[in-house]
Amino acid sequence: MIYTWPSPAKINLFLYVTGIRPDKYHEIQTLFQFLNYGDTLKIIPNKTGKIQLFTKKKILINENNSIISSAELLKEKALSYGKISTFHYGAKIFLNKKIPIGSGLGGGSSNAATTLVVLNKLWNTQFTLQELASFSLKIGTDIPGFILGKTAVIEGIGNILHPIKRHKKWYLVVYPNIQISTENMFSSPFLMSNTSKKSLKKLLMLPFTNDFEKIAKKKFIEIKQLILMLSSHAPSRMTGTGSCVFSEFNDKRSAQKIFSLLPKNMQGFIAKSVNISPLHKTLYKRQHLFLN
Repeated sequence: MIYTWPSPAKINLFLYVTGIRPDKYHEIQTLFQFLNYGDTLKIIPNKTGKIQLFTKKKILINENNSIISSAELLKEKALSYGKISTFHYGAKIFLNKKIPIGSGLGGGSSNAATTLVVLNKLWNTQFTLQELASFSLKIGTDIPGFILGKTAVIEGIGNILHPIKRHKKWYLVVYPNIQISTENMFSSPFLMSNTSKKSLKKLLMLPFTNDFEKIAKKKFIEIKQLILMLSSHAPSRMTGTGSCVFSEFNDKRSAQKIFSLLPKNMQGFIAKSVNISPLHKTLYKRQHLFLN
């Protein structure tokens, strides 16, 4: 039987850039919140040695796609660690894409994490989640958060995670049809990269902000106007380094009311926050599939 696997979206409830390391990687502090919304992947393992990606968004089918990169990385690590003995491990992967590209919702990183976690089961390569998270940094710094699958304050270059539990909220997430490159945001001359590092307790007590929001508002008047408009109804800000803006509500009805006020040409959705990734909930329900 072929199963569909969640590849959930996230929002950054806060995001601060606290420094730059000698290797040019930026150090951050962020609060990583999963949503019950996202892409889905169908992953069919085989022994062809090929990783094949299928999706309606043809622009995504290239060797740099995070799904292909993560599958090839898993195979490479499995061979080097003696988990598998041949290059014949392959897979057909079907992506149903709902998370907008360049939106700050972590779609590419989430796709990579789902690929790594599920293929690790299907290929029986038997890496721990911590091992998968460690070598996933080669592809992207958001990926460990998706692999470990819990609401968390994340520090360093994405490699230090402090799982926490938060009261569940409803979020209205709006995509202003703008793709923003993460690389361009981190290389912006307007990024100060020196927000003071704070303790976990202080981070959670202070008002939440995003160091990239000022940069985005300077460059894109649409984002500035969207944040201004949504902020008149509920706490609202940009997520990650992308263009999506979210508003926080205590109940779904309040989120729906504000959603109805948006211009018809704006894309958006309403989702509930979850403390455990939908991927991990699904893995738990299907754990019997992987018992030897």
